[in-house]
Amino acid sequence: MLDELAQFNKARWEAIAAAQSIYARPWLDLDDVTARQRVDPYGYFGDVTGKRVLCLGSGGGQQSVAFALLGAQSTVLDLTDNQLAGDRLAADHYGLKIRIEQGDMRDLTRFAEGEFDLVYHTYSINFIPDPTTVFAQVARVLQPGGSYFVQWHNPFTQLVDETTWDGMGYRLRGLYGDQEIPAHLFAEENWTFEDSAGNMQSVASPRSFRHALSTMINGLVHHGFQVVGCREETTDETNPAPGSWEHYKAVTAWILNLWTVKATHLAKPPAVLSHV
Repeated sequence: MLDELAQFNKARWEAIAAAQSIYARPWLDLDDVTARQRVDPYGYFGDVTGKRVLCLGSGGGQQSVAFALLGAQSTVLDLTDNQLAGDRLAADHYGLKIRIEQGDMRDLTRFAEGEFDLVYHTYSINFIPDPTTVFAQVARVLQPGGSYFVQWHNPFTQLVDETTWDGMGYRLRGLYGDQEIPAHLFAEENWTFEDSAGNMQSVASPRSFRHALSTMINGLVHHGFQVVGCREETTDETNPAPGSWEHYKAVTAWILNLWTVKATHLAKPPAVLSHV
């Protein structure tokens, strides 16, 4: 049973995927080399042949097929029918077997304890209010020594966007902390993007939440994860124009990526410490 938030965001993501957002376009041009570049460009995971991988909140026919092409036993869980349609399409395209599950990332009870060797969690944890509910679920379904990759919006710059460029920089708005992103402070009440045919689409955005760095790090530590890597995501463009989306990304490092490992032995965990 989906709660009110999940129902709301599911409806929004169904529309976003139907409008062919870049996050809902299956990767149909992969080989072994490009698949690894997409999901493990820095070599944190090593050989994933035979590994049991859960792509969490990662529908769209992208990461699930990349891992399957690399020889993993790939499972994807996502909230949205239209996103998971992309995984079915991509699996058929490559002739791959992928387990496809629909559900809320906060409830992984359908999976057994220690069922996975790797959980790969692309940008989706910002659509729930408390990331530690997911960390607890991931800790249960992940084998000791298993890897957990999680990606989220840089909390220091989440209330900044390219529309705030004033000729000198991008303006911060609102107070720092764990909170739902208020619509009146966030310019993107609608997501505007180019679809696969080059047409501009505008779709109402889902509800989003900011997760402070301390909330994420302390929450992971509390649930038995050791951080082994961190990287910021910016832009691949050289000298992007000020005020553009790519320049905004280059300045703000808008996405943070963490690679963690579930400890094989854990003493009594410390209390979860927030930023407050």
